[in-house]
Amino acid sequence: MNAFPAGPAPWQKLGESAVAQTRVFELRNVRYRHPRRDGERNFSVIASPDWVNVLAVTPQHHLVLVSQFRFGIEAGSLEIPGGMIDPGEDPLAGGLRELREETGFEGQRARLLGSVHPNPAIMNNRCHFVLVEAAVPSAPTEWDHDEDIAIATAPVDEVLQWAHSGKITHALVLNALWFFEPVWRQWTGRGI
Repeated sequence: MNAFPAGPAPWQKLGESAVAQTRVFELRNVRYRHPRRDGERNFSVIASPDWVNVLAVTPQHHLVLVSQFRFGIEAGSLEIPGGMIDPGEDPLAGGLRELREETGFEGQRARLLGSVHPNPAIMNNRCHFVLVEAAVPSAPTEWDHDEDIAIATAPVDEVLQWAHSGKITHALVLNALWFFEPVWRQWTGRGI
């Protein structure tokens, strides 16, 4: 089968209400009706600002990495810098801000590599992947009250190997690295 048949019918949204509000998201109860089936159903949706993850490449062809404790897994997580985009903020500006705040690195030629829906089954936001070149440490970090971050750099090839071997397990960081890998291969003359 080369193409999907006609797509599923979209559900009709009847209304929504906030169930809980946190610092990083709002849990919403959303009521829908299916156009071909009888009845209505409630669904839970996590409404969150868009996020950004930053692939910051140093002049030495290293990636800027962060490691921090993640409460969901109750352990440390090896990642690239990132965070929430402020209301009305462009993903590129948000990426440069998050890079500077979390690591003190700043760079040039920021560009968007791609975007994904983190979990469209229950979330309404997107995560954007920003590539920043010539990243160098040049500013003090400005961590949020709950942040405690270890900052390091590692050669790009090594970081990509860590992604393929399972040393990096954060799904959105892996997405970012998969968007970046063909760019890196092109830069190094190794094809796509």
